[in-house]
Amino acid sequence: MNGYEKFKTDVYKLTKIDLSCYKERQMKRRIDSLISKRKIKSYDEYISAISKDKEMLEEFVAYLTINVSEFYRNPEQWKLLENEMFPYLFEKFGNNVKIWSAACSTGDEPYTLVMLLAKFIPINRIKIIATDIDKQVLEKAQAGIYDEKSLKGLPKEYITKYFTKAGITKSYQISDEVKKRVEFKQHNLLKDPYPTGCNMIVCRNVMIYFTEEAKNVIYKKFNDALKKDGILFVGSTEQIISPNDSGFSTYKSFFYKKM
Repeated sequence: MNGYEKFKTDVYKLTKIDLSCYKERQMKRRIDSLISKRKIKSYDEYISAISKDKEMLEEFVAYLTINVSEFYRNPEQWKLLENEMFPYLFEKFGNNVKIWSAACSTGDEPYTLVMLLAKFIPINRIKIIATDIDKQVLEKAQAGIYDEKSLKGLPKEYITKYFTKAGITKSYQISDEVKKRVEFKQHNLLKDPYPTGCNMIVCRNVMIYFTEEAKNVIYKKFNDALKKDGILFVGSTEQIISPNDSGFSTYKSFFYKKM
C-alpha cells in the first residue's frame, strides 16, 4: 500500500499516536494486515472509516499496542524485586512508596506488584498508578478476570490468597482488595505528561517496539519522573545500552537507579 507517510500524519491528527516513533517495518506490516482483514483498499479509505466508526478506531489502537502479558513473567526478576529492590526502596523512602506501572497492558503487572508489596506493608497502604495507551486493555485490567494461561507462572500462594474461580469457566477473578490498590489511567508515553515523584517505575516489554530516538526521550522522561535514587525496572530484552546518557546507573540486571 502506498502513502504510508501521509497515513502516519493522519493517524497522529486523529489519535495523537506518533507512528514514526515505532519501528517501521514491524508496525507497517501489522497495520497492513489489519486493513486487508477489513477488506479496505487504501490508507485514505481506512482513515476515513476509523474517523467515523468508534469501534473500528478502538480496534486499531488495540492492534497497534502489542499486548502480551502474564503474571510473574521472568520469575527470577520478580524474586530479585521482592528480595532486594523492595527492601532497598523501603529503607530509602520509607513505607509510602509511589510506584508507576507504565504500559501496564491487562493489569497483570500492577496487580503482581500489589501482591508482592503486601508481604511488606499492609495492603490498604499500597497504591500503584497503572497506565496504558489502549483503552480496551485498561477495561480488561479493571475487570480483573484472567485465564489459567495468564496465571501459570504465578506462585500458588498468590493464586490461593487473591483469586477465586470465575464460575465454571477456566478463568479466575482477582480479589477486590488487590483491585482497589491500583489506579488505572489512559496514557501515551510519547506525548502525555508523566507522573512525578515516583520511587519506582516498572516498564517492561514495550520499549522494544520503539525507535532508538523515541527510547532516549522516554528514558529521560522516566528519569525526570523519579525521585533521586529511585528505580526503573525494565524487561528482560531491554537493557539500556548507555544508562548514564539518560541519568541512570545500572543497579542490577534490568534495574536502573536514578543518579
